[in-house]
Amino acid sequence: MTRELTVSIDAMGGDAGPGVVISALVRTLERQPGTHFLLHGDEAALTPLLGKFPKLKKRVTVRHAPERVTMDDKPSQIARRGQNTSMWRAVASVKKGEADVAVSAGNTGALMAMSLLQLRTIEGISRPAIASIWPTMKGRTVVLDVGANVTATAEQLVDFAVMGEAFAHAMLGLERPIVGLLNVGSEEMKGNDAVKGAAQILRAAKLPIAFHGFVEGNDITQGVVDVVVTDGFTGNIALKTAEGAAKLIAQYLKQALRRSLLGTIGGFFARGALNTLKRNIDPRAAAGGIFLGLGGIVVKAHGGTDAIGFAGALDMAIDMARADINARITTDRSAITPDMEQAALT
Repeated sequence: MTRELTVSIDAMGGDAGPGVVISALVRTLERQPGTHFLLHGDEAALTPLLGKFPKLKKRVTVRHAPERVTMDDKPSQIARRGQNTSMWRAVASVKKGEADVAVSAGNTGALMAMSLLQLRTIEGISRPAIASIWPTMKGRTVVLDVGANVTATAEQLVDFAVMGEAFAHAMLGLERPIVGLLNVGSEEMKGNDAVKGAAQILRAAKLPIAFHGFVEGNDITQGVVDVVVTDGFTGNIALKTAEGAAKLIAQYLKQALRRSLLGTIGGFFARGALNTLKRNIDPRAAAGGIFLGLGGIVVKAHGGTDAIGFAGALDMAIDMARADINARITTDRSAITPDMEQAALT
């Protein structure tokens, strides 16, 4: 029997406000009926919204937080003085053991700073990473880091590989995920020292992964590997480029179909295929950013998401808790010893 979980939520984060959060909870409760929710935010705003959903209200505890984190707040500053914000308190509930996971659609940098400050990292992991799930020609691929670390050492890239492998195993159901390092070419002599060093360690380590080697940017959407590992600077640029390209294609397609009567008629008959395309490239299905490597589970929903997208982030967080993903990361990382790293890099 599945145990009941508690989800801690920053109800004031994101662009759309608490109304979207409440609507998302209604959806999630239908799929996860045994879940309890801790809502952190303005009690005066949340209570009337909950009053419209009596069934949901029974599964929700509201914790008043007088302040909120804005998208313009600087992470370093808000982390020092943000203890009264809904975001800080959402993460604090995980630290205190009151909740299994935390979810927010707020400022990504602030959420990572607050989460790292309170939850620290898993033993053996030096830096957390943000993972994202991308649609590919073969299904889905996990890409990390997509923004938490501007640079990364060889050892940190190995950490990302371990975390990505554990996530792909637990969440995508892959017994032996294929892992690749993002590089400027597939040849072994290409790349910087960090990428080449990480490749040496991964080849030497006895991990439950199939190490593919290097992959290039166009290999991501082709689904060549299940997990793509890179630093946060490169990963974030790749992510934003992919999102922009998807929007461009959608816009071009819409304009083409509206350009003539024949195109409009063709679009009507092809609406089933077009709806499938829309679902496949819909960023709401990616659950925003998944924080990996922290001493607790935190999921970042897209800042401008709607109820469907926020519910997807909630489902992802709940599934990660049930899979006990941090335990697998700890076990796999412990298989790589400092002597093994040193030997691979010398």
